[in-house]
Amino acid sequence: MPLLDAATKVRLRAYAPYSRFKVGASLRTPSGAVFVGCNVENVAYPEGTCAEAGAIAAMIAGGETRIAELCVIADSPEPVTPCGGCRQKIAEFADQDVKVTMTTLDGKSKTMTVAQLLPGLFTAAHMDRA
Repeated sequence: MPLLDAATKVRLRAYAPYSRFKVGASLRTPSGAVFVGCNVENVAYPEGTCAEAGAIAAMIAGGETRIAELCVIADSPEPVTPCGGCRQKIAEFADQDVKVTMTTLDGKSKTMTVAQLLPGLFTAAHMDRA
């Protein structure tokens, strides 16, 4: 299944009663498996959890740990980039050259590498002296 189709489908399942801003994400692993996630809000944490984090959690629960490509879709005028926390999570499981495609329901699209999304990446190598 194409990642855009998977992200578009799961976006409809988002639970966003406060913001009404539904986001869907899908990722493919090197094995070809596809995992999806959508944002989930609640009254105590109205900004909720992000779609990308949900897809990554599903990937980990599915027994995989590497992202080969990722797609995010939202109903916005311009493509929405992952939040800072999700960028760090993506970088934890993806190489710097992995492509992240962000798209709108209107078909606008922007693709960036993980390195472009998160310059100055914090890695485990920074803790070598710990």
